[in-house]
Order: sequence, then C-alpha cells, then structure tokens
Amino acid sequence: MTSPPRTPLRPLVSRDRDEAHRAATPLELFFDLCFVVAVAQAGAELVHAVAEGHAGDGIARYAMVFFAIWWAWMNFSWFASAYDNDDVLYRVVTLVQIAGVLILAAGVSDAFEEQDFFVVWLGYLVMRLALASQWLRAARAASGAERTMALRYAAGVTICQAGWTVLVFAPEGTRPWVFLVMVVAELAVPPLAERGHASSWHAHHIAERYGLFTIIVLGETVAAATVAVKTGVEENDALGEVLPIAAGGLLLIFAAWWIYFVVPAHRRLLSNRQAFRWGYGHYLIQASAAAIGAGIEVSVEQAVGKAHLSATAAAAAVTLPAALFMLVVWALHSRYFKFGIAQQMVLPCAALGILVCTFAGRWGVLAAGLVAAAAVAAGVVLTTRTERGTQGG
Repeated sequence: MTSPPRTPLRPLVSRDRDEAHRAATPLELFFDLCFVVAVAQAGAELVHAVAEGHAGDGIARYAMVFFAIWWAWMNFSWFASAYDNDDVLYRVVTLVQIAGVLILAAGVSDAFEEQDFFVVWLGYLVMRLALASQWLRAARAASGAERTMALRYAAGVTICQAGWTVLVFAPEGTRPWVFLVMVVAELAVPPLAERGHASSWHAHHIAERYGLFTIIVLGETVAAATVAVKTGVEENDALGEVLPIAAGGLLLIFAAWWIYFVVPAHRRLLSNRQAFRWGYGHYLIQASAAAIGAGIEVSVEQAVGKAHLSATAAAAAVTLPAALFMLVVWALHSRYFKFGIAQQMVLPCAALGILVCTFAGRWGVLAAGLVAAAAVAAGVVLTTRTERGTQGG
C-alpha cells in the first residue's frame, strides 16, 4: 500500500511530544554540518589568539562568537523538534538559515581581530528573520495559548535581532557589555514565550540533536588536531615532540565522547524547567569540547616553537576546557545516574586531576589524557559492580 502524495505546503502544526520513533532528519544533519564551518572558524581564531600571547582577549571573543553560533543552532533545533512538517516552504526557509550561518562564519575573523561584527550581524539577520517567519507560520496554524506562544517567540526573536544592531555601531570598548546584555535578552525569550503553554518538543529527539552536534564538534576537534600534528611533523620534523600531545589529545577526545554518551540524557528532559537548564548548560559543554581541539593545536605550535607562550600555558589551553567539559557534563546529567559517593566523585576528581596536569609542562596533555582514560575505566568498573550487586540482591 503506497503512502499518499506529499503536498508542497501544509499547515505548520505542532507535533506529538510522545511520537514514536522520532529521529533527526537528513535536513537537520545537513544543518549541523554547515554549522561546523562556523565552529571551525571560531576555533582557528582562538588558536591564533592564544598562540600569539593574547589568551584573555581570545577566550572572551571566542565565548562571544561561539554563543552566537550555538544560540542560532539551538533556536532552530528546538523549533524543529516541535514543528518540523518537512514541506517545501519549511525546507526552503531552513536552507535560508543555513545560508545565514555561512555568512556568519565568513565574519568570524573580523569579529575576532577587529571586533567588527557587521558580517556576523548580517548572517544573524538572515537566520533570525527566517526563524521569525517560521514562528509566524506556526502561529497562523495554531489557536489559543499555543498561538500566543508562537507570536511571543516571533516578537522576541525580532526584537532581539534589532538589539544586536546596537553591537555593530557601539564604541569598541562597550561592545562586550552590549553583548552581555543581548545574551541575557536572548536567554529570556524562550521562558517568557512559553509561560502558559510549552512547545511540543520531543525529549528523545532533542537529546539526539544535542548528541549529534556534540559529536560533530568533537569531530571538528579531531580534524583540527590531526592537521596540527601533521603540520608539526612535516614542516618541523618534530615527531618526538608532537606524539605525546597527539596521544593525550586523542585520549581526551575519546573520553569526552564516552563520558557524554554513557548515560541516557533524555531522561533529564521531563519538564520545561529541566529542559531549559539542560539546554542552556550545553553552551559550556559544546564550547569547551571545541576548545579542546584549539588547545591541542596550541600545544603543537608551542612544541615546535611557533607559539609565543610557555609549555605550562600551552598545556592549560587543553586542560582547562577538558576539565570544564567533565564538570558540566557531570552537573547537567551524569550525576543523576550515579549511585554512591565513589561513582559521584569520578568526574569531579578527574577534572581536578586534569587541572593538576597543567603543571606537567610539555607532558601535560598526555598526562591529562591518561587521567581522562582512567576516569572512564573507573566509571565502567564501578557501574559494573553496582549492576552486579543489584542483580545479586
């Protein structure tokens, strides 16, 4: 029996929150892959800033640019979870949003080096107008409290986009403060819009979308680190110097993947209150995951004499984001699935151990990787013991 033909345009109505077998679509995967271009640009600029001895400015600008990238991705992901009807207009508007993020990616260098946010703002304008139009489509097909929610979202997105215009014309010294104000405004839109009616996002789908984006970010980290190691070996004949960094970095990335996916994150998405905390907290998870790759690049450049910083500072470029990743993953969902003090303390102790590895200098990245691998092994052993004890009881 054949399915009925798809119509080009269908009402953009909310999907069932309990829909079975909900999974990421090819369009969503394409969307994510295009976003990684912007993530790669932000990471490359962070490497350049830290390697040149401007770590403070580099980290601050990276935090700003990564938020812009991540927030646009998050807005689309939650909307799509609730309203993706996969008609022609929905696909076209999503492709327009992809064009916007590519424009944003083209402006990352100017935002880092000159604090010129015009191209970033232009990319944001394209993405946010497209998103606002999607919310207006949803409002047209809805009624009552759901319609009010959709109109609030459309208004909030539009007002915030107008607010970002101030960032383009503000004096250079005030731009970080303008950015901070706009971050607060952006974060306030979803909880204000969903007062009285929650959008019908799908817990399994959202957990999968965040997991896929985390994988893509970790994949970009692997790619960037691989290129850095390859360049260090080919251009400087420094295999002995970069091999410990490569080994430690790979262990950190493997451990990050294991630690993130070892627990069923969707079980934490039982209400809007939990979902907001979980969703917003992923800014730190995904920004730190991408920063690990940048730190590995910095460590390689320092090892071959191309970076203007000490071995301890280069190690810190890896250990600080790696420790932050572990702590935030633990705080957001891992701790809710651990039993007993021993299981609870694995990740916090591992984060502390990784920070201590900073002072190992040129061996710091390798030491941090070994600590992360030991944390994974300890978690496996403790979990296995708990499960055997439960079954035996």
